[in-house]
Amino acid sequence: MEDFVFHRNWKKQFPSIERGEGVYLYDRSGKRYIDAAGGVLVVSIGHGVPEIGEAVARAMTRCAFPYNATFASDAETQLAEKVIRLAPEGMKKVYFTCGGSEANEAALKFSRQYHLLRGKPEKWKFIGRWYSYHGATVGTLSMTGQVSNRKDYLPYLLPFPHIAPCYCFRCPFGKQHPGCGLECARDLERVIRNEGPQTVAAFIAEPILGSHLAAATPPPGYFDIIREVCNRYDVLFIMDEVITGFGRTGKKFACEHWNVTPDMIILGKGISSGYTPLGGIVLHGKIVEAFVQSPRSTFFLGYTFSGHPASCAGGLAVQEYVERNQLIPRAERMGAYLHRKAAALKEIAFVGDVRGKGMLLGIELVGPKGAPLSKKIRAAERVAARIFSKGATVVASSPEPENVLSDYLQLGPPFVIRESEIDEVMDIFRDSISEVFGEIQKEGLWG
Repeated sequence: MEDFVFHRNWKKQFPSIERGEGVYLYDRSGKRYIDAAGGVLVVSIGHGVPEIGEAVARAMTRCAFPYNATFASDAETQLAEKVIRLAPEGMKKVYFTCGGSEANEAALKFSRQYHLLRGKPEKWKFIGRWYSYHGATVGTLSMTGQVSNRKDYLPYLLPFPHIAPCYCFRCPFGKQHPGCGLECARDLERVIRNEGPQTVAAFIAEPILGSHLAAATPPPGYFDIIREVCNRYDVLFIMDEVITGFGRTGKKFACEHWNVTPDMIILGKGISSGYTPLGGIVLHGKIVEAFVQSPRSTFFLGYTFSGHPASCAGGLAVQEYVERNQLIPRAERMGAYLHRKAAALKEIAFVGDVRGKGMLLGIELVGPKGAPLSKKIRAAERVAARIFSKGATVVASSPEPENVLSDYLQLGPPFVIRESEIDEVMDIFRDSISEVFGEIQKEGLWG
């Protein structure tokens, strides 16, 4: 049968998934997959939870679409209250979107408007980090620091600067923690001063680099420096918690690991566990106050389906399910087990680093003496294909020619995964990594 979908990879055929249950997906042929990737670091409560679908259906049958520039809805109001109760102290309002890219795009506009309301129109620049990912729109690609994602669209991107990532395994400054002085964090002040503090509106960072550095995790003190620098130069600090929020790292939000409160928190993925398209922004009270004190009452920002009651009903049902079943403490507990099991993979010379927090785990594949593998090998892609053939999913990234970094695998299974299922996943990973490693050696590509 002809497929009329334009897929992301137009040269590939994809198995059609018929249903999911817990940590498992089943395709049309009946093959079972362990969803070790959680879709793409999305699914927290597992697949096929009936009560979530029932909550969404109730919202749909009550009303198709009350436009949120004209009406409020109970689902949107209740979910916002739930999010604020989960968020760090000082966060006051939530603006909902359909996903993470929209939320980061809206954060750009919120930041600009905040400074305009305070009489600082010259503040417009965002600073991001190299190898970060914040979305697929023109604005969010401008913040994003992944070269391969940006290169085709450079003529359209805003000239936003970027700083070095926090990447201890391959420190951009050639240093080692703790003797490094956290130069990667202090790089922010250097760039702000070079750009001119009066022009910088905001700094955006994932608390744990999720998409392109496979769970590279900052050491203690990193975000303390970031927060202090942002305060000193009147720069908004935005935490992109699209991947890490709502329990993925074993905390409600990953910023809790460093006891730092940002000015905005970006939401996505885990807020609805993939059951409905949903994202958003949590705003600190100081931002809300600037809008409240303004003589204006509106500004141009909204998306047609922002705060859609069916999406919000799904998000609310998911968060109530998480709370009722204590899935965030479970994510911390099962994440510790996952990391202990994954650490044994470093016995394979092909594995250089295993890192992350909670139910977010990254594996970096390396060459001899820890050097990056040749880009021609596309090692992570080969390993991911082998893992998939054995019935598990994984997020993989092999470097493009212009990327100086290595090959990564990333896991983010649903929080409901059991120890026996983690054992099965790790067996699949060990076998797949070992097999591909052996093949690369035989091909004369190792070293």
